[in-house]
Amino acid sequence: MKTTSFIYTILMGLMFQISPAQTIVSDPEIKKMVSEVSASNMENTVRKLVSFGTRHTLSDTKSNTRGIGAAQRWVKSEFDKYAKESNGRLSAEIDYFTVKADGKRIATDSQLGNVMATLKGTDPTDNRVLIISGHLDSRASDVMNTTIDAPGANDDGSGVAAVMEISRIMSKREFPFTIIFVAVVGEEQGLYGAKHLADKAKAENWNVVAMLNNDMIGNSLSNGTGLRDNLNVRVFSETIPYLETEAEAKVRKSTNRENDSPSRQLARYIKTTTSQYVDQLNINLVYRNDRFLRGGDHTPFSQNGFTAIRFCEMNENYDHQHQDIRLEKGTQFGDLPEFMDFEYMRKVTCANLATLSNLGLSPKAPNNVGVKITELTNFSDLVWTAPEGKKIYGYNVLIRETSSSHWEKTFFVKDTVTSIPYSKDNYFFAIQSVDELGHTSLPIFPVPVK
Repeated sequence: MKTTSFIYTILMGLMFQISPAQTIVSDPEIKKMVSEVSASNMENTVRKLVSFGTRHTLSDTKSNTRGIGAAQRWVKSEFDKYAKESNGRLSAEIDYFTVKADGKRIATDSQLGNVMATLKGTDPTDNRVLIISGHLDSRASDVMNTTIDAPGANDDGSGVAAVMEISRIMSKREFPFTIIFVAVVGEEQGLYGAKHLADKAKAENWNVVAMLNNDMIGNSLSNGTGLRDNLNVRVFSETIPYLETEAEAKVRKSTNRENDSPSRQLARYIKTTTSQYVDQLNINLVYRNDRFLRGGDHTPFSQNGFTAIRFCEMNENYDHQHQDIRLEKGTQFGDLPEFMDFEYMRKVTCANLATLSNLGLSPKAPNNVGVKITELTNFSDLVWTAPEGKKIYGYNVLIRETSSSHWEKTFFVKDTVTSIPYSKDNYFFAIQSVDELGHTSLPIFPVPVK
């Protein structure tokens, strides 16, 4: 143990010189999990989902071969298979709930159901929760057409297949706190499944550390522009939190932390972790909650005060999104598997898995993180207190210029106080906890302290 600690100290001491924005200590078990992600597995899953004809939220629930009901039961049966290799820690259910007619996209009172697999944590004293989702429902050109074929291969068979593949791999391992894998419904009708789960999490006071939404992660070719990009994926994150209090707003305005909401910290965490564990994939940080005037299943979680982001392919193809299957003037329309890039999808899935695993094994974030303002100085004095729970090996001090979107420098320290020669006038900072294997908590932005 002493030898391991000594080597780790040397590596962390070299971090600034070698790779100032990255953690260079990687967990070999996370690397192994990432290597187990299979593009062919996920392609088979997508094609199975497409075989149900339509997965419209209000489609047939009784048939065993067509409609949303058949798809829900099949996904649950796959989760049940994974549970057999989880030593009793993974359990699956269809969480049914009723949605009242809304005069818009829910014509009559309807029973909906999210398919959930919960991987129970091994530490009964750690109440943290991680959630990853994709939406099971699909649609064609008319969002109210419940019978027409709506294959939903990429939108959002890709997200569901990723969630299932990650569940298959992670359920064979142990993590200290709970991870929930969910295929939600009602997304195309108004984010109903995600809203039900987010409201439930808030009502039951779940300690949700992070929510990752995957919606359309399997296409690399845009229509119109003809751009092909399998090296970048967008991660959307909100700026000012929906439930920001008056006191929090006052601190935000005084420290100019508009780009440092908890969701922005999660997005940057994903970027750093992806660069550490996934080859040939860059996280493109998009500083808005979702695409222009559009939304996704992470939004109800943000609206309930949780830290949530959305993964989405870099360039969308609108010929294969929300379209009836048809051949028109030589162009094939429809969301079909043959237009997907499963190798690209594999890399995005790996980014999700690495993030969940690193967070799932991480110590808790530091408490009471602050920057001292007792005197004018060109140094910045940062202070914090150690969190309870898993043993802390040390802390990363993250630094970036005010114009930068991502962290540029990282210092490792052992104490809960540090003085660094970077002026708080010119830089932003954050602190994250680190364990001996390099697992890091989410970064915490400091507030002024006297």
